[in-house]
Amino acid sequence: MSGGVDSSVAAALLAEAGHDVVGATLKLWGGASDSGCCSVADVDDARRVAEQLGLDHHVFNFTDAFEASVVTPYVSDHVAGRTPNPCIECNRAIKFGLLLDRSARLGFDALATGHHARIVGNDGGGEPRLRRGADKHKDQSYVLSMLSARELARVVLPVGELTKVEVRARATRLGLRTADKPDSQDVCFIHSARGRRGFLEQRVPLHRAEVVDAASGEVVGTVPAGELVTVGQRRGLGVAADGHRRYALTVDVRARRITVGSAADALARRVPVERAGWVVSALRGGERAYAQTSAHGTAAPCTWEGDAVVFDEPQPLVAPGQTVALYDGADPDAVLGAAVATAVA
Repeated sequence: MSGGVDSSVAAALLAEAGHDVVGATLKLWGGASDSGCCSVADVDDARRVAEQLGLDHHVFNFTDAFEASVVTPYVSDHVAGRTPNPCIECNRAIKFGLLLDRSARLGFDALATGHHARIVGNDGGGEPRLRRGADKHKDQSYVLSMLSARELARVVLPVGELTKVEVRARATRLGLRTADKPDSQDVCFIHSARGRRGFLEQRVPLHRAEVVDAASGEVVGTVPAGELVTVGQRRGLGVAADGHRRYALTVDVRARRITVGSAADALARRVPVERAGWVVSALRGGERAYAQTSAHGTAAPCTWEGDAVVFDEPQPLVAPGQTVALYDGADPDAVLGAAVATAVA
C-alpha cells in the first residue's frame, strides 16, 4: 500500500472478496522527499486506509537495499552517460524481489499491488502472462515487463480490470481518504525543490560538456552538466543555423562531448539491447513483436534480432539504460519480456 488510490482500492477489493489481507508499506528512502511513494504523508495515508478497511498494517524498512539496488545504480548510470529507469529497477529488486520473497517467508499466498495491468493464467489455465490494463491511458504493463512467470504466479493485480475513473469511484463510495489523491509522477528520492541536478551534485561532480554538431564536427555550444543530458533530448541544446532545434544524438560523459543533430537524425530503426528477460520463453531471432520504449509511449511493430530490436519504421532514439518492453506480435496486449537499450545504432 503506497498511500495512493490504486493500492487502497486493490486492498479493499481483496478484503471484500473474503481474502485475509494485510497492508504493507515500504520505507525506501531515508532522505528528503516530497513526491512519489516515500513521503511521511504517503505512509500515513496507507496506514489510515488500512484502518478504514479494518486491516493490519506493517511498514517494512528496505532503505539499505533501495540505496544499493536503485539509488547507487541511478547515480552510476548518469556518470556513465546512461539514462536509468529507477522505478523499473525498484520493481525488479525491491517490490517484486525483496517484498515478494518476504511475503512468502511470512506465509502469504500472494502479493497484490495497485498497478494497472492484468495477469491471466493464475487460475490454473497455464503459465501466467502479463497483459495491458483495461485502462489504456493508465496501463502500467511497461514498468512490470521484467517480471517472469515465476514471479507473476504469486502476484495479484486487482485494479487491472478497472479504469482509473472506476477506481476513484470505488474509493469514493468506500469513503477512502485517498479517493481524490493525485497520482505520483516523480522519482520518489528526487526532491522537487532541488531536482535531478541538485540530487546528483550532492553525490558526484558534474562536468561541463561541449556540444558538437554531428554533421560538421564543429563545437556549437556547451552544457553545464553532460551527466544530465539524455539521448533524444532537445531542450537546452539551442538551435542550429537553420533555426531548427538540435537533438542529442550521443552522450560521452568521459570525453565531455554531446553530439547533436536534426530531428531526422534523432530517429533510428535499430536499438541495440542487453539483459533480455522473458515472461515464459525467449523470442527467437527474426520473430515479430511490438516494442514500447517509455512508460507512456506507443508500442511499434518490430523484429527481434537477439541483441537488438529493429523497428519497421524509424522511431525516436532510445537512450542507453532505458527499458524496451516487448509485446506479442500477434497479441499486442500480451507482454513477452523486456530488455535494456545499450547504445544508439
